[in-house]
Amino acid sequence: MTRGKPPLLVVAGPTGVGKTAAVVELARRLPIEVISADSRQVYRGMDVATGKPTADERGAVTHHLIDVADPDERYDAARFAREARAAIDDIRRRGRLPAVVGGTGLYIRALLRGLDAGAPADPDLRRELCAFAAREGRAALHARLEHAAPATARRLHPNDQVRVVRALELIHHGGRVAGEQAQWQEAQQDDLIHVGLTVARDALAMRLRTRAQGMVKAGLLEEVRTLLGRGYDESLPAMQGIGYREFVRVARGTLDAAEALRLMERDTVRYAKRQWTWFAREPGLRWIDVGTVGGPEGTAAQIERMIAG
Repeated sequence: MTRGKPPLLVVAGPTGVGKTAAVVELARRLPIEVISADSRQVYRGMDVATGKPTADERGAVTHHLIDVADPDERYDAARFAREARAAIDDIRRRGRLPAVVGGTGLYIRALLRGLDAGAPADPDLRRELCAFAAREGRAALHARLEHAAPATARRLHPNDQVRVVRALELIHHGGRVAGEQAQWQEAQQDDLIHVGLTVARDALAMRLRTRAQGMVKAGLLEEVRTLLGRGYDESLPAMQGIGYREFVRVARGTLDAAEALRLMERDTVRYAKRQWTWFAREPGLRWIDVGTVGGPEGTAAQIERMIAG
């Protein structure tokens, strides 16, 4: 492992396994900052059922990419990858170790390996870009590409609007057309420490059911009613997250709260199983069993040893 820059630490694993507790403990040992890789924690005002770090946990270690979008705002893997790369580079410039922590496998894959370069056409985005070019000029459109991907912009003439639009479209969807992105990803490989946390499945299932019950007691229904009262429609992707979709129905009077909790518990356990399956297929991931190494402290100690090489 090279030592010209701090390595990139990625801590993945199923929901509820103890990722945040482990990195909070690690922050007592090393100068780290966390980039959250969670597709639900990005949303403002959605706190109870998303498992966001507590105020104490955020006070113990800086967290990035939490509360960065409104519930009706589009947030996807491509946007996460762009914003995470920027955060990682900034953390490194300050001489600290970036730690990407979360359970959204697609987000982590988009960051480390990119998304499909052959992303389908996006008619709405193309219309927006063409309208911008018509209004501001092709040079202005090319300048947008130069800002997003200088190497790609140098290969394309400002008057080649078709290819400039396609390049911006691919970048928007996380495609590899941006030379800088591919180079960035390649540069991480020698300095990447990719860790997966796991625990006995029965123990995690029990923990997840208890956590769901705690979320309901903490005011999940009240939070859902607040979100609906602010005009956030139940059809929004953000409102389809586990816990929210069930308790929207409670707020609407179409589902009993006890049944909503049962569905929430069931779906959370199923989601954790899908996460295990996803991460089991990821290359280079090294597993740590939180239950056998001594909880957060033992996990942090083992990660510290990996970083030390």
